[in-house]
Amino acid sequence: MDQTKELVKAIVEGLQEKKGKNIVTVDLTQLSGNICEYMIICEGNTPTQVSALSDSVWDFARKEVGEKPLSIDGNQGAQWIGMDYGTVLVHIFLPEQREFYNLENLWADSKVTQIPNLD
Repeated sequence: MDQTKELVKAIVEGLQEKKGKNIVTVDLTQLSGNICEYMIICEGNTPTQVSALSDSVWDFARKEVGEKPLSIDGNQGAQWIGMDYGTVLVHIFLPEQREFYNLENLWADSKVTQIPNLD
């Protein structure tokens, strides 16, 4: 498995570890001019959970594949945290923010995979 797919797997595990909901992976590898290879979108119920999800992604990506994000945005209010791993962008939203920005529909022409919720 290539490094990017390993990273995607580690990020999804990190999100599941902290009960992230409605996780989707968006495969952008077939699009020309793409900003990254994969986008992972997820939601947490509260700002506290959104922060915990971000921390968990950081830990899993570092432990599993030795990767750290190039940048993290949005940490202050924890309404929406974006983590940039270069080949993978991670978006962790509160449900109302996710609905508002509706990123899945922006990339609807790429391969979107729903990851089942772990309860």
